[in-house]
Amino acid sequence: MTGPSLDSRLHASTMKTLNLKLIPFLMLLYMVAYIDKSNISVAALTMNADLGLSLRMYGIGVGLFFLTYILFEVPSSLILTKVGARRWIARIMITWGIIAAGMSLIQSANQLYVMRLLLGAAEAGFTPGIIYYLSQWFPRSDRARAMSWFYIGAALASVIGLPMSGALLNLDGLFGVNGWRWLFLLEGIPAIVLGYVVLRYMPETPASTHWLDSAQKDWLSRTMQAEQATTVISHKDAWHVAFRSRQVWLLSLFWLLQAFGTIGVTLFLPLIVQSVSKQGSFVVSLLSAMPFFLACVFMYLNGRHSDRTGERGWHLGGPLLAAGVLLALAVFTGNQWLAYVLLVVAVGLNWAATPVFWATTTEYLSGPAAAVSIALINSIANIAGLGLPPVMGWIKDATHSYDYALLLVAAALLAGGLLGLYLGGGKRSRKVTTVSVPGGIDEINRA
Repeated sequence: MTGPSLDSRLHASTMKTLNLKLIPFLMLLYMVAYIDKSNISVAALTMNADLGLSLRMYGIGVGLFFLTYILFEVPSSLILTKVGARRWIARIMITWGIIAAGMSLIQSANQLYVMRLLLGAAEAGFTPGIIYYLSQWFPRSDRARAMSWFYIGAALASVIGLPMSGALLNLDGLFGVNGWRWLFLLEGIPAIVLGYVVLRYMPETPASTHWLDSAQKDWLSRTMQAEQATTVISHKDAWHVAFRSRQVWLLSLFWLLQAFGTIGVTLFLPLIVQSVSKQGSFVVSLLSAMPFFLACVFMYLNGRHSDRTGERGWHLGGPLLAAGVLLALAVFTGNQWLAYVLLVVAVGLNWAATPVFWATTTEYLSGPAAAVSIALINSIANIAGLGLPPVMGWIKDATHSYDYALLLVAAALLAGGLLGLYLGGGKRSRKVTTVSVPGGIDEINRA
């Protein structure tokens, strides 16, 4: 049997095993992380009144999470490359779970601010750490699909978590405790439990697994080494090279503009839906989950098609352009349910670019510089989380409408879409494969 056909079979069997053994577990971790980060949007339906919070005060509380998240993102990612993903991801999950559950004890706006600052510090490094971890396991030809499954975990967190959080609000009065306090307490515990599971069972590297055979490990090692040798920022570069890369800063700008939709809309979505639909908390939570169901579908299809065709630019910029247009149309339509449908599709399309973005980003990067670059990109994007919620709250308080806030988000998405087209450049992603030849020497072929 020739080398390429053998490699092709090893490729298929290895990816099948990784998709079964690794991806569902990482999706579960991200689901829990995202629920704990965003469940405040549902809690706000009753918490704001109980604590006497204006929308501006709520926006400040939401935004402060991102202040410490941004400050600790790069240092946390650097530590991960030193101590290993398994130990550091476990530490992150256990500490954020304790703090997330502790949100149930807050009694004032100032206590809310402190706990959100602590939660941001605890969770910093989780998302870039997992993205970096995935980039060490999945070749370029499969990376967008792997990233899409990982981020589907975040979208499913909203599909499942929003109605679940809405249901937990109905525990209001149980043992004399507010429903939103039950929400924070019960949704914080899983992160603590999963942190210990990560520490015990999560494999550090492909070589350390017992569920890949020796041939699969050898193929994966050869393939990843060949690809790392072709990155613009290589595994040999020092971590601070990331700060001098024009490409990293452009990628950061794109991710910041995209975050106007994922962060700005997501954290206000239940409040926006409530203002449009005039429904109760549980119905609002169900309606708020629908955009994220579409996000799951769009991310999978967009990531899969991008990997199959090798095209990145339109798969990166196109969804944001469409999302920006639909969001603007939602503002100007006079029909509230049509506005809701347009909002649902716009949010889904905004998420569709996510797996392609990280696949594109990790094609440029490898090694410790990659971990820092991913953290830097994610940190800059979270500036939207720091600044946008207070601004959206202020706009709503001042105008009694979310229209101008949504138009601001739409403008950012349109700009991000154009930048995505530029970053993709109409080029196809480079595929790097390893071909075994006599004598055991691997030849690197670039498509």
